[in-house]
Amino acid sequence: PSASPRCSAKMAVPLASLLLFLALGRPALVAAQATEGAAAAPHRRFEYKYSFKGPHLVQADGTVPFWVHTGNAIPSADQIRITTSLKSQKGSVWTKNKSIFEYWEVEVTFRVTGRGRIGADGLAIWFTEEQGLEGPVFGAADKWNGVGIFFDSFDNDGKKNNPGVIVVGNNGKLLYDHQNDGSTQALASCQRDFRNKPYPVRVKITYYQKTLTVLINNGFTPDKEDYEFCAKVEDMVLPSQGYFGISAATGGLADDHDVLSFLTFQLTEPGKEAPTPDAEIPQKDKEKYQEEFEHFQQELDKKKEEFQREHPDVQGQPGKPPCAFLLAADDVFETVSDRELRQIFEGQNRIHLEIKQLNRQLDMILDEQRRYVSAITEEIAKRGAGFPGQQGQVSQQEIETVVKTQEEVIRQVKEIRSSVTDALRSISGAQHPGSAGVYETTQHFNDIKEHLHVVKRDIEHLVQRNTPSSEKPKCPESPPFPSCLSTMHFFIFVAVQTVLFIGYVMYR
Repeated sequence: PSASPRCSAKMAVPLASLLLFLALGRPALVAAQATEGAAAAPHRRFEYKYSFKGPHLVQADGTVPFWVHTGNAIPSADQIRITTSLKSQKGSVWTKNKSIFEYWEVEVTFRVTGRGRIGADGLAIWFTEEQGLEGPVFGAADKWNGVGIFFDSFDNDGKKNNPGVIVVGNNGKLLYDHQNDGSTQALASCQRDFRNKPYPVRVKITYYQKTLTVLINNGFTPDKEDYEFCAKVEDMVLPSQGYFGISAATGGLADDHDVLSFLTFQLTEPGKEAPTPDAEIPQKDKEKYQEEFEHFQQELDKKKEEFQREHPDVQGQPGKPPCAFLLAADDVFETVSDRELRQIFEGQNRIHLEIKQLNRQLDMILDEQRRYVSAITEEIAKRGAGFPGQQGQVSQQEIETVVKTQEEVIRQVKEIRSSVTDALRSISGAQHPGSAGVYETTQHFNDIKEHLHVVKRDIEHLVQRNTPSSEKPKCPESPPFPSCLSTMHFFIFVAVQTVLFIGYVMYR
């Protein structure tokens, strides 16, 4: 039966999806929703004439309803392969009709897969005044009038900022700067790796009230609503009517660029009446679509009867697909590699959720810290403005306390110095002096020096606060330290050394 290849494809696990796992501390979707939460949510309506989604995506003649494909694009039942993993490929799909609404939102699901560590060139999502069926910009025409959201996977400028997402606007006169990856023309960008992911990558692009917002699901989780903020462009004016499209291209390196779905929604401001769907569909078209639906329903019933005649052993089990017995057997007998892959995917998903939770908690802690700092600053400012005299009095008391502390420190220094002299005298008389006493003495002197520096710095700070700027602060002089060796002892030592030296020379 025709459904068997699809079931086997679903059971296959993509091994290339384990190449990279990037856990980035990126801005969460909560931040983007908080910014947009101030305004009322717009009315959202699905537009089927500007959308496609599998299964049964193509008609019998190989075309996609309401869409046109060009170049190397290959539509199939479940997806549209914009380019295959061959060199120098270009392809695109565009809506046949212009949009008739001012604000919109598109949700695109795609896969970019390749065997190499680096891919090329990339994929682009378009909203332009005219169809860019073929050209040098990711497979579409240059000098477009509208906006392009580029998923660039090759680093042309060598800045190591790819794969990345770039938003580029054009008024129909600019040439795209491909050598610099559009960095000179980018309105907004973010660095995201969208190649070789275990799940399809999802992108939500919203244009509402002249603000373009790009949210992305990185493909590490099966949750379809797990979007992260990527880019935002405000005060952006786009054509009131235009074509939606998606294109891709390959160069010296190649990737498979597959688009699974392209869903378009019309956004209407609150208070404005949205047009009813019945008013836009003529009665003749309704009858045509109803006839096609009945025809497909009859074909489906025939396929079911044929399958039941060919497979009598699976009759009486409604709701199961033709390959349900294969799926059941696969669930019972799980291979070691499948179990390892499943555990890796589940672990990555848990790590991703934990990082998002920690990011939200960190934002809350930072907000609390900012509030505490601002409150303390205001309180200090109020006290300083209300009690200037008392502040000066407190400073004088601090000075007296520091002076007393300094006198106490000097007294202790004298005591330590005398004890150190006795210790050195006893060490010099020993036959084998140890290194522990010398180290302890050196450590005592370092501690004393550090305490003296702290006291000196405190005194200088307090004096500068309480003396006028014209007067230079003077620090009290510390008492001089007596020399450890007197002059008489020095001369005696020199005489003894001289006599010993002369005696040694004469003896020699």
